[in-house]
Amino acid sequence: MTPSLDDAIERHVAARAPDAVVVLGNLLRERFGSHAQAVLFYGSCRRAHDDTGGIVDLYVLVDGYRAAYGALLPALANWILAPNVYYLETPFAGRTVRAKYAVVSLDQFERGTARWFHPYLWGRFAQPCGLLFAANDTVRRRVLGALGSAVATFAARTLPRLPAEFDAATLWTGGLLLTYGAELRAERPTRSARWLPMGCLSWRRWRARSRWSKAGLQRPRDAIATQAREGNGRRARAAGPCAGYRARC
Repeated sequence: MTPSLDDAIERHVAARAPDAVVVLGNLLRERFGSHAQAVLFYGSCRRAHDDTGGIVDLYVLVDGYRAAYGALLPALANWILAPNVYYLETPFAGRTVRAKYAVVSLDQFERGTARWFHPYLWGRFAQPCGLLFAANDTVRRRVLGALGSAVATFAARTLPRLPAEFDAATLWTGGLLLTYGAELRAERPTRSARWLPMGCLSWRRWRARSRWSKAGLQRPRDAIATQAREGNGRRARAAGPCAGYRARC
């Protein structure tokens, strides 16, 4: 049996991060104390599994802005236009390791991966990432659910821009090119063809699958609506656009 999207996400977030990245994550946990709910590791260093010479990308998910910052102005700025982004560096093993880290509340992270119009969150977190820390099992489940929502949102927002029939490579590279077109980014959009999507086991396996159609991806929505009425609302809605290809991942 081919593992599900949830299995793929579990495996990606459980992958061990480089020691220097773990140190940076621990520094952020200390900085935000009990208000740090989770720390995520993503971006080019995560894809390369190497932080040497790069700037590590981290996300700190907090329980609330005012309590996390202890000051009104940065809390208000973060609430109005999340996330706030900061710089961090520290000595490690005879060198300096550097990171830029974004701060967003766990609630906003869930909304951003599922419902934001702009791809800032769901465009990033449909790609593989690591979970350096979660405050408890409930937070961990919420974070994993948000990552699944990011994949679903990515597919749903990309679908209208695709041809009537398409394969996995078209879905993911096309979607990444579209999200890059909406932002000023340092990486070249053409690099997206080398990235592994969160929702599958391997790029090669995705490419080997048969072509899909928009109609085929949209058919499961009636079943999802039924699940939502029966009480699995948020989970079912998050899975919606992915339901047609989820079994193939």
